[in-house]
Amino acid sequence: MKVFINDNSFLDKEFSISTDKSKLNFDMIYGYLDQESYWAKGIPAQKLKSAIDNAMCFGVYQHKTQIGFARVITDKATFAYIADVFILPEFRGKGLSKWLIQTILGHADLQGLRRWSLATADAQGLYSQFGFTEITRPERWMEIFTPYQVLNKEENERKEANF
Repeated sequence: MKVFINDNSFLDKEFSISTDKSKLNFDMIYGYLDQESYWAKGIPAQKLKSAIDNAMCFGVYQHKTQIGFARVITDKATFAYIADVFILPEFRGKGLSKWLIQTILGHADLQGLRRWSLATADAQGLYSQFGFTEITRPERWMEIFTPYQVLNKEENERKEANF
């Protein structure tokens, strides 16, 4: 894999990336995904907790404050799906998202995978730098899509709590 960003250029500025879930700031992640993202608005907190528990997570930090996040859903053998990638707005434009994707793709546990996948409405320029392309045979892909009910968020959380 081509290296775009020298890790030291961020480490010297006291930025870091960690897969240690104990360092994650759930409230910050939830706040961003639920209120700011276009893809996860209305996600119930319990559903996000489960998603984090069952994925490989990458936190981006300045000093000890979390400023970004990404999840990788993977079997660590054949397939990985990159999800929930974000850098807080005040830290954008510094190359941190590029560094985050480079770090994910270079992670030792994720080498030799047959397929990487992700979905984005607006970051094709970022991901294409790393070799991501549009799906070449979309007719082979299928989905079941059930969007979160933003207006009924509180009701959904009550239902999940009672489930």
